[in-house]
Amino acid sequence: MGIPVLIIGKSGSGKSRSMKHCIGKDFAVIRVLNKPFPFRGKLPGNVCSDYTKIKTAIKSKQWPKSIVIDDAGYLITGQFMDGHNTTGKGNAVFSLYNQLADDFYRMIQAVIEAPEDRIVYIVMHEDTNEFGDIKPKTIGKLLDEKVCLEGMFTIVLRAVKGERYLFVTQSQDGAVSKAPDDMFETVEIDNDLLVVDNAIREYYGIENPKNQEKQEEE
Repeated sequence: MGIPVLIIGKSGSGKSRSMKHCIGKDFAVIRVLNKPFPFRGKLPGNVCSDYTKIKTAIKSKQWPKSIVIDDAGYLITGQFMDGHNTTGKGNAVFSLYNQLADDFYRMIQAVIEAPEDRIVYIVMHEDTNEFGDIKPKTIGKLLDEKVCLEGMFTIVLRAVKGERYLFVTQSQDGAVSKAPDDMFETVEIDNDLLVVDNAIREYYGIENPKNQEKQEEE
């Protein structure tokens, strides 16, 4: 069974930045949007917004043990923008939302069906609902009512930027964040996905020696 991890945050909060120490490690990135990384260097992977291809990569033993799906929320947005003008009204609209929810749900299920040492990080923007709760951004209540995205994850990290870039590991300031007890030493941790990956693997006993190697000094 693979492990899905949700990462949410505002634009500029360090979601993509957290990957910079993953260069040269056992990581790959599926970019839903074709935009450059906010750091030097390259990570293997591809640009893709096709659910079938993404699910194939998630389950493939040929891919690295840690996979990041960056800007995953745009899978929903792109599918909505492609379909809403031709959907019509009434039941057809609800069918579109059902399809949006079903496709994203099945992608998360693909992670659970992946090799047991696979971790997949689903990176999304955050949004605030009418009750002031901060949650992953989708396209509105009709979709949120069909599937509670954060409920599908045991680990939800929120990227924040104050005096420095951080990940929040437990609920704070009305935002959904969570992780098993003792997985992380503090509520706020460094914005470093490699450190997060090693902590998750150590907790569940699925270490990846390649990701624990010390980086060579430049």
